[in-house]
Amino acid sequence: MNVKFLNPFVEAAHEVLSIEMHETVHRGDLRLESGSYTTDDVTVIISLIGAVDGTVFLSMSKEAATKLSSVLIGEKLELLDRLAQSGIAELGNVIVGRASMKLSEAGFESNISTPSLIMGKGATLSTLDYPRLVVPLNTTAGPMVIHLALREGMQTGLKAPQIAMPKSYR
Repeated sequence: MNVKFLNPFVEAAHEVLSIEMHETVHRGDLRLESGSYTTDDVTVIISLIGAVDGTVFLSMSKEAATKLSSVLIGEKLELLDRLAQSGIAELGNVIVGRASMKLSEAGFESNISTPSLIMGKGATLSTLDYPRLVVPLNTTAGPMVIHLALREGMQTGLKAPQIAMPKSYR
């Protein structure tokens, strides 16, 4: 994996968690993993396609997700209900979206997918031949781990699709 892809994600996670979520963030030791990824209690999955291709997993315990959702929603939550789950998926979306903007500024324009959320520990996900750079983040809500299974893609200069309007609507 190109190390140029690491800093935008670390910076984006730090910005979103520190500034917008009022969380203290400390990065743990990085490691490279191959093989399957086993989910934690809560895992947000977002794919990138373009000048950077691959998948990002953001994983955390149910307790950390509940605490982070409480901050997002502005009230103390006891359960990770549908609203809280939506908040965690959106948190992942904001972190990866901000990282994608930083990648674009560095010349690696990519699009991101809608976030998916896996609830439940122990599911096995394969990134096939993409090794994962594992970035542990320690917050006051609990640990969050970012798994980056990314590589330089073939597409550059992405533009939003243009939809031609029928003449009857012009």
